[in-house]
Amino acid sequence: MTYCVGLLLNAGMVLLSDTRTNAGLDNIATYRKMFVFEEPGERVIAIMTAGSLSVTQTTIARLQEAITDDPDADAQTSIMKAHTMLAVAELVGRTLSQVRSDMAERLEAMGQSASASLIVAGQRKGGGMRMFLVYPEGNFIEATEDTPFLQIGEHKYGKPILDRVVRPETSLGDAMKAVLLSMDSTLRSNLSVGMPLDLAVIEKDALRITESRRIEAGDARFAAMSEAWSTALRDAFRQIEI
Repeated sequence: MTYCVGLLLNAGMVLLSDTRTNAGLDNIATYRKMFVFEEPGERVIAIMTAGSLSVTQTTIARLQEAITDDPDADAQTSIMKAHTMLAVAELVGRTLSQVRSDMAERLEAMGQSASASLIVAGQRKGGGMRMFLVYPEGNFIEATEDTPFLQIGEHKYGKPILDRVVRPETSLGDAMKAVLLSMDSTLRSNLSVGMPLDLAVIEKDALRITESRRIEAGDARFAAMSEAWSTALRDAFRQIEI
């Protein structure tokens, strides 16, 4: 399994994904779950994936192929030529749905699920920042001011802190802290989520990735943040009276 989270804020977008893939206790591997497509100054698109690795890798491969290998690609087939972020989400949804349809019978015959979901986030020149959660069937929902974050994968452990602290006006610095602590809670509670982590920040109207970081196991800053959060929770717990 995996855990990916994206925040859509007034100041920009913050994205975080883990890299663990499980196919049983004795078959654990590391695969990137965050993919970035950008033409700086024109558009930036980030896609995070969860679910069947076969389905998500094939979906990303088809999207990439339309960008780099198809001379006839147009706004209907390439996310780098789509006219709006809504059109990008629709194209990604169609691709995911088609891949699932193509692979479902074979995967099910092997006792594997063909389910997968994606977070699609980005901005094109002249348009606003948008973020979508694409379901296995290809339909999607969009992040809003009322719900400025989206999650896929093992989301339940990391959701409480986001519910409590994330607002559209949250700064990018606080947003990075929130997603990292959300991931830390998930790592502590679910062995199917694991490091290294991929963190990306897209500032509003920058039309490019403005900060990118891979956080490896043993990262000193992440470990210090995790310990500080644990200490703060323990101290707060002791101070509450019933």
